[in-house]
Amino acid sequence: MTSRSVAGEPVIACPTRFEQNKMLVQWLADIVRFQLDDVMLAREVPFMRSTTTGKSAGKIDLVIASERQGLRWFGLEVQAVYFSGAGMEAEFMALRQDRHDQPPYPLHNRRPDWRSSSAKRLMPQLQIKGPTLRRWHSKIAVAVDRPFFASIGGPSAQPSQDLDAGDVVWLVPELRDGQLVRDHWEVQTLESSSERLLAADAVTRVDFERVLLQKLQLLQGE
Repeated sequence: MTSRSVAGEPVIACPTRFEQNKMLVQWLADIVRFQLDDVMLAREVPFMRSTTTGKSAGKIDLVIASERQGLRWFGLEVQAVYFSGAGMEAEFMALRQDRHDQPPYPLHNRRPDWRSSSAKRLMPQLQIKGPTLRRWHSKIAVAVDRPFFASIGGPSAQPSQDLDAGDVVWLVPELRDGQLVRDHWEVQTLESSSERLLAADAVTRVDFERVLLQKLQLLQGE
């Protein structure tokens, strides 16, 4: 599933869209210098375990590995863009009922929700998984589309492609004529990645209390 950003560029709103032709996996394998003929792939690998039930409490989306020189592996998290607007149930109903060759035009307007996709969803994933993978002497790769990456600042002023220079490998493909193709990649530290995703500063106490006074109501008056 794709949507459109304000600038009109296609935005990927479904993580399955990233799986086209195994492009991301092959791209990451090239970056970490794996031989494609012996690259292995695992999906949803348990990463955390509940301290109360012992059951899996978190997974890494994808892990690519090679045993050519001992076991080497890298995690890959895929983050599509959440959208704001009406749910999809009415759209699916319209698709089921439509008899035309072309799919019907969407019934409702929706817009990409960059904040929910980045600071609320992706940043906690990096902060949980990144330090452990760094301690295990591995890295985590993150795949987002170009509009998503632009929403958190876009390419660095001097992007690094040195795997020893950071903890997070950002993979940024783009949709070109409906096909997912390689566009940009760079390596960042976990800290700089988190700062990008947060992209916000605390307001001043004066501003906070000014808004607070406007919102306060007597408890009995609610």
